[in-house]
Amino acid sequence: MTAGGTGQPSAGPGEKGAARTALAGLTTRGRSFLAAGVAAAVCAYVLGQPDLLRVGMLLAVLPLICAAVVYRTRYRVAGSRRLAPARVPAGSEARVHLRMDNVSRLPTGLLMLQDRVPYVLGPRPRFVLDRVEAGGRREVSYRVRSDLRGRYPLGPLQLRLSDPFGMCELTRSFSTFDTLTVIPRVEPLSPIRLTGEAKGYGDGRQRSLALAGEDDVIPRGYRYGDDLRRVHWRSTARYGELMVRREEQPQRARCTVLLDTRGLAYEGAGPDSSFEWAVSAAASVLVHMLERGFSVRLLTDTGTSVPGEGVEGFAGAGDGSADAAGLMMDTLAVVDHSDGSGLSHAYDVLRRGNEGLLVAILGDIDEEQAAVAAKMRRRSGGAVAFLLDGDAWGRESRREQAHEPGREPNGAPDPMNKQEERLRMLREAGWTALSVPRGVSLGELWRQADRERAGVVTADGIRGGEAGS
Repeated sequence: MTAGGTGQPSAGPGEKGAARTALAGLTTRGRSFLAAGVAAAVCAYVLGQPDLLRVGMLLAVLPLICAAVVYRTRYRVAGSRRLAPARVPAGSEARVHLRMDNVSRLPTGLLMLQDRVPYVLGPRPRFVLDRVEAGGRREVSYRVRSDLRGRYPLGPLQLRLSDPFGMCELTRSFSTFDTLTVIPRVEPLSPIRLTGEAKGYGDGRQRSLALAGEDDVIPRGYRYGDDLRRVHWRSTARYGELMVRREEQPQRARCTVLLDTRGLAYEGAGPDSSFEWAVSAAASVLVHMLERGFSVRLLTDTGTSVPGEGVEGFAGAGDGSADAAGLMMDTLAVVDHSDGSGLSHAYDVLRRGNEGLLVAILGDIDEEQAAVAAKMRRRSGGAVAFLLDGDAWGRESRREQAHEPGREPNGAPDPMNKQEERLRMLREAGWTALSVPRGVSLGELWRQADRERAGVVTADGIRGGEAGS
């Protein structure tokens, strides 16, 4: 069986291994017929029964003939796969469309189509294609779903060719793969106001446009090769020399999202773990800020910045914002715990210049790392920190198992002093710092940050049971 077009089945062995391949394709039924035929022929020879010998030969020859016919069958088929969509949030479904084209002049027989998928996406899909006419096409589809983010290979496609008696089945595999990217869940955020510098989270860009307009006219002296259409006649008359317009675009507001990926900062695993909450929160903030027209970048505790290239490492809004969002989402889809023990690498990146608004999603930090995070505030126009308490997430899980809300299973009270001390250090350095208990939504915390900066919120903040949406 050969193929043409998109995706080709892998070539079978040469003539030397033809017999071995054909016999290896015998099904249980075919092997049973072959064994019964050989046994009948042996018994017929021993007992001297020619009629039994004829029956034995028929039973033995039938599966061999079927194997030879199946192996010699030459179909030309083309297979393709299409994902809709190729990038899907965790917990959502994607549909995989398979298409088979018979590019030969002969119709095919019974074909069984099978696609390989990782076990986390669901069971392996199988389809039966009864008969594909010459030049015909068949399309089938199936759904995949994963609660775990990541990049999952799909394929290769496999075609299983069988004879009408079910004596022999041969499998041929296509060579092409596709990749399904499961990105973190993104929560829509409210367009709140967080004050900052001209490059921060505020109306810096809008103020520049209002004052100077899209064409910020700054005259300069004429240079050889300048377009005469850019001559600014009012400035020329004023200065007594030929002046041209120098067009400059206003500065765009910036935002850096810092994600703490240290393995020691989080407890638990799985879709409901604190680390997955942090990754989902980072994705939500990135998408929200890009939609607001900010130049955005993703920074981890290891000092890795995404995008790594471009103007000062920021992904600008506009035509390339979708590509920038896709790049950062692909990074978050596969991000894992780092082996680092501190935030110093991220601080080294941040202290190089004014980074505008800084939004940090931090795991459990000690006093030393809280001091490092406090110094990051000096180089930003505004700073918001969401501090996850790994111990608190673990305690909440143990309370649910013990059915004793409000106390530890052993009867000890909640030790909140450490978390409150870290929050106090960040707030004294100028951060808008919020604690993240288990069960709270980022949308409520996002609005809480706005209210805290406006001085509306009491010092108690949000508790997990008060978070609505």
